Amino acid sequence: MPTMPLTPEEQRQTLLRQLARDAYRRGHFTLASGRQSEHYVNCKPVSLSGSGLALVSAAMLPHVEPESVAVAGLTLGADPLVSGVAMTAATAGRSLDALIVRKQAKGHGTGAWLEGPLPKSGALVTVLEDVVTTGGSSLKAVNQLKEAGYRVQRVVTIVDREEGGAAAMQAAGLDLVSLFLLSEVAACATELTS
Repeated sequence: MPTMPLTPEEQRQTLLRQLARDAYRRGHFTLASGRQSEHYVNCKPVSLSGSGLALVSAAMLPHVEPESVAVAGLTLGADPLVSGVAMTAATAGRSLDALIVRKQAKGHGTGAWLEGPLPKSGALVTVLEDVVTTGGSSLKAVNQLKEAGYRVQRVVTIVDREEGGAAAMQAAGLDLVSLFLLSEVAACATELTS
């Protein structure tokens, strides 16, 4: 007997459980921002799994502005996200390209900061991120895209660690859309282990 497809809310809950189980750890950690935290979130075990990437991409795509011609993000965390969302869009009949923003300009050839099919100057691009803490990585991607001549209005992240990233985005005139807050992931992890 064929199984019924999951509703968007069932997909969201499935993704939340997968993040809580495979991406979240509690302990003593130093984050990329240099801050110390008792919470660690590494979304790569989820976003680099087939089932996880399918869930993340389906959850992110509705938050990409309809006028966006591409999704982009800073390598390495956003690499699977931009590819997955672009593929999910194509499957749904929507034209959306993927761009990867390098952490530094390519040291040879064209010296490019961006990889992928480059849109026309002035095009709208949505930035994707796996985890937002202070917003520094997202803002680096946004700034490189703007310097290349693109417009950016929104950042979509899997997890907002609730440590100032939303305020930093707002200060930069950006809309931050978070699929989950750290508090949700941590609470689900506690439920799964109790």
